Amino acid sequence: MYKGILTLLLLAGLLPTVQAETAEEKGLAIIIESDNRDKGWQDSSAEMRMTLRNKKGKESIREIRIKNLEMDGDGDKGLTVFDQPRDVKGTAFLTYSHALEADEQWIFLPALKRVKRISSSNKSGPFMGSEFAYEDISSFEVEKYSYVYLRDEVLDSMDCFVLETTPLYKYSGYTKSTLWIDKAEYQIRKIDYFDRKKSLLKTQRFSDYKKYLNQYWRALTMTMENKQNGKSTVLKFSNFKFKSGFTKKDFEKNDLKRQR
Repeated sequence: MYKGILTLLLLAGLLPTVQAETAEEKGLAIIIESDNRDKGWQDSSAEMRMTLRNKKGKESIREIRIKNLEMDGDGDKGLTVFDQPRDVKGTAFLTYSHALEADEQWIFLPALKRVKRISSSNKSGPFMGSEFAYEDISSFEVEKYSYVYLRDEVLDSMDCFVLETTPLYKYSGYTKSTLWIDKAEYQIRKIDYFDRKKSLLKTQRFSDYKKYLNQYWRALTMTMENKQNGKSTVLKFSNFKFKSGFTKKDFEKNDLKRQR
């Protein structure tokens, strides 16, 4: 994988992090720096409030628990469990993220009393009625995209790199995305998603970053605004915990029915 090769060059000092020769090399170097700053957290859990807002401003709220397992040499594993409201209580969603191989995703719907696998061709579909797609829920993996550095730009008083990314995996609902990454901490601050017609579809904002374990930054607020239908979804995170000792056994699809 080019990620491993470029990482070795960076460590050897043969390729400056943000002074690569081409726009592609510079974009890749920036994203690798961002990715490397968030390694070693092992596992995490948090509570999340999901607020769905339609174009008229009407809101519905869902209370959710999440946990994640960092995987060495593969994409992370993630589990999402809905606690409220009653009509979605007990719904559980499991993701095994991969690089270029298709992500594996399953959802347990209490009303159907069965676990359903999400088809790879349906990754662009909405997740539980939100403005987040199934592919947005997977963990970020460097190898999933190609990168081009576009420019430097100030966003919300922060100096940022602006990159363009193109999905390399099948069935993405996006032709490309534009990322704003701040130069101070290499945190993603904004993403514009473009649909299959190359029109702006959604904008995601990351805010209220907080540092944990003196190293790992997490955005406590994520907002996804659909520019085409006027709807939005806001995720508010709280009670982050790390290194709780989770293992692969805590992320088994056969246990989805028993998540409470």
